[in-house]
Amino acid sequence: MKKTFFEDSPRGKQLEAFNRLLDIMEELREKCPWDKKQTIESLRHLTIEETYELSDAIIRNDMPEIKKEIGDIMLHMVFYAKIASEQQSFDIADVLNTLCEKLIFRHPHIYGDTEVHTEEEVKRNWEQLKLKEGNKSVLGGVPSSLPALVKAMRIQEKARGAGFDWEERTQVWEKVQEELSEFESEFNVAEGTAIDQRKAAGEFGDLLFSLINFARFVDINPEEALERTNLKFIDRFNYLETEAAKDGKKLQHMSLKEMDYYWNQAKKR
Repeated sequence: MKKTFFEDSPRGKQLEAFNRLLDIMEELREKCPWDKKQTIESLRHLTIEETYELSDAIIRNDMPEIKKEIGDIMLHMVFYAKIASEQQSFDIADVLNTLCEKLIFRHPHIYGDTEVHTEEEVKRNWEQLKLKEGNKSVLGGVPSSLPALVKAMRIQEKARGAGFDWEERTQVWEKVQEELSEFESEFNVAEGTAIDQRKAAGEFGDLLFSLINFARFVDINPEEALERTNLKFIDRFNYLETEAAKDGKKLQHMSLKEMDYYWNQAKKR
């Protein structure tokens, strides 16, 4: 039978591939001992791991790996929906239709008569619409289990969406300086001691929060920036270990000055 234009189109191929995944999921759930045993709860920690693997691939800008990790996460989404359909709760069509309805509702400037002209207006409308959906607080949608740095970013973004934000980045930088001064007043850097450890920790948290706020104002993603620094440190430290070993040296027997020699070599590469 001759294929239609739709079947030969990119959209047709996408639907065919998605349908193939659904067929495979059905078969695995029916025949594979491991897949048959899984529950929504048992998959949770695996999904978290896959999400971090996707994040790592994005940081490395590794497109083949990004493609692979998106597939792994897609599998998990289909898996959850399959289990839920067996429990007669919902299926993948319910998931996708619910998502589509939410997107249409939250984009009245596309699907309605609302007018917006900037990204900030879109974000503000988004948060207001979420409140209409039943959220009791603008910050209610921030997951409590998010890592603290990412959570701080999301809290600040949502507060900004509600209109609660600094007007100028110079004000934010002044706040950073203020928080640094308050931390210094609670912590003796020279002696490495705090007048009140709990209060010093609180001031340090305030300092980090204000730095994240400033990063947002100058279009720097602090999570991504810190992860890139982590990767840079790992790369240089691995070089230090490898080159020192080539010279017959062990780190535990080296002075800091000797380590700095290899560290500076790593920086110059």
